[in-house]
Amino acid sequence: MSDHEKAEQQPQQRIINIDQAQYMEWGKGERYEANLGALAMMVGAAKLGFNVTRLAPGKAAFPYHLHHNTEEVFVVLEGSGRVRLADGEHPLRQGDVVCCPTGPEGGHKIFNDSDTDLVYLAISNKVSLDIVEYPDSNKCAAMVGSPWEGMAFRKVFPQDADVDYWDGEQID
Repeated sequence: MSDHEKAEQQPQQRIINIDQAQYMEWGKGERYEANLGALAMMVGAAKLGFNVTRLAPGKAAFPYHLHHNTEEVFVVLEGSGRVRLADGEHPLRQGDVVCCPTGPEGGHKIFNDSDTDLVYLAISNKVSLDIVEYPDSNKCAAMVGSPWEGMAFRKVFPQDADVDYWDGEQID
């Protein structure tokens, strides 16, 4: 069954307000802490993923990373902060739109360096498979599914980890 067929089977509101988002806490340690509010599933989106992200002062939601199959757009709704892109850091303020294409040129990290909350809408194409690289920590991830709808598969490993295709196979 396609994503579109699944979305059509479930009764959905087609119009919601951001304040109806169901938030989940996300993060680890002192630097990474966010509230992520699911929206796409609430309105029955089948091919787009989108959520509202709220960052407290001094926080980021995710480390610097890039996607190989997911293109993302961020729209700043409230507050100010900074975004690190492949070409360096840039200030963010209410109304700014940031596009992060797939591949190395789309690397990004949004962080709040202000004294008030930074709230942004994160929009992406919905894909079932993505490869994500984390250049600062030399790791990558292979993922099938999403945090909102369940991760069918997610493995994070050192980027330089490599085995021969036939490693571990009975070949004789």
